[in-house]
Amino acid sequence: MKRIKIKELLASPEIESDVLVKGWVRTKRGNKNIAFIALNDGSTINNIQVVADTAKFDENLLKDITTGSCLSVSGKLIESQGQGQNIEIHAESIELYGKSDAETYPLQKKGHSMEFLREIAHLRPRTNTFGAVFRIRHAIAFAIHKYFNDKGFFYLHTPIITGSNAEGAGELFHVTTMDLANIPHNKDGSVDFNNDFFGKPANLTVSGQLEGELGALALSDIYTFGPTFRAENSNTPRHLAEFWMVEPEMAFYDNNDNMDLAEDFVKYLIRYALENCKDDLDFLNSIIDKGLLERLNFVLGNEFIRMTYTDAIKILIDSGKKWEYPISWGKDLQAEHERYLVEEHFKKPVILTDYPKDIKAFYMKQNDDGKTVRAMDVLFPGIGEIIGGSQREENYDALLSRIKELNLPEKDLWWYLETRKFGTAPHSGFGLGFERMIIFITGIPNIRDVIPFPRTPKNAEF
Repeated sequence: MKRIKIKELLASPEIESDVLVKGWVRTKRGNKNIAFIALNDGSTINNIQVVADTAKFDENLLKDITTGSCLSVSGKLIESQGQGQNIEIHAESIELYGKSDAETYPLQKKGHSMEFLREIAHLRPRTNTFGAVFRIRHAIAFAIHKYFNDKGFFYLHTPIITGSNAEGAGELFHVTTMDLANIPHNKDGSVDFNNDFFGKPANLTVSGQLEGELGALALSDIYTFGPTFRAENSNTPRHLAEFWMVEPEMAFYDNNDNMDLAEDFVKYLIRYALENCKDDLDFLNSIIDKGLLERLNFVLGNEFIRMTYTDAIKILIDSGKKWEYPISWGKDLQAEHERYLVEEHFKKPVILTDYPKDIKAFYMKQNDDGKTVRAMDVLFPGIGEIIGGSQREENYDALLSRIKELNLPEKDLWWYLETRKFGTAPHSGFGLGFERMIIFITGIPNIRDVIPFPRTPKNAEF
């Protein structure tokens, strides 16, 4: 008999049919005559109830069936007479694949803190909460590929090991094969990379954007979707050292086109989740965040407000609020400012544009005022910035001037500059932090709980 997944079984049950299911025991209860086993295989948040007549099974087998153990069950699917389920399986045979020591199994039938579950990340996918989160994570990853594929974009694989730094910051994980106890140095005291693997400094990527631009200037519309790394010593609920980024780059898009795509994209992902992850979202809405579904529909139901950074600063100053981080023109916005604009002032998602050039990256196209760049950030309720993007500087002289102004290594960016010499074109793009999107869609407050194995300062377990 072929195994059937529990999700499929519950979706279209054939009463009185013989079925084979396999999974892990969530609970077992009963009496000397009958045992009720809740079985879950991860395909859905819902369990299937297995009913076992104790007279039909070996006493030691039933004793070994405890929370966490793994079973294969064949039997007949019938309508359930009890409360809590419509169907159940009357077991005819049970095979115990793997025992679970009842005394030491960490996931007992009680509430566990998120902090404790991070310590057992190898087991936390078996909980209802994390099963729901990781199924939603899969669904949104699939939706990202579907969205861009259906729009004619090409998926470009950009390097994870790179010699460039797209953000111009120093928060890099370095990649080397040198003996760390015996690092060679030049006469001036600098590190001698000649005998290192790449013969030059290399690091884990902070963004696939720069290489993505190269693809866009040949294929028109591309996107990258992969892991990125920041050696930032941030112990906050919004930061990871290893996280995933979605970065589309589009030739012939100005910043208005860029904003149109960003709004359409995030609404598509939310709509996809609501249509395809109903059971998991209903569970998270009831257990984790009772305003989750309302917030998702809030974003879907509203046109995003578009306004300049300068106008936003005026609103923040005129609000009369006492900010933890005082605000003035030229300062970057903090989450408290972004959330005020979305949640209190406009009560709609907001896209801010035209930021001061001094707080944005070197590659952003400068406006004619000489002070601002064609940046755009999408701000969401509960989270603040969820997308950051811009129109890119396509003019060779302007880009070179900005690189020199910021003392960036021109020799390491020669290839990036050359695209502005050979058939340059207006182009734009943005980055969506995948985990931040999962935070928004699941209502899980901490970014460490929306990725299976979080990497944070002093933590690289599992």
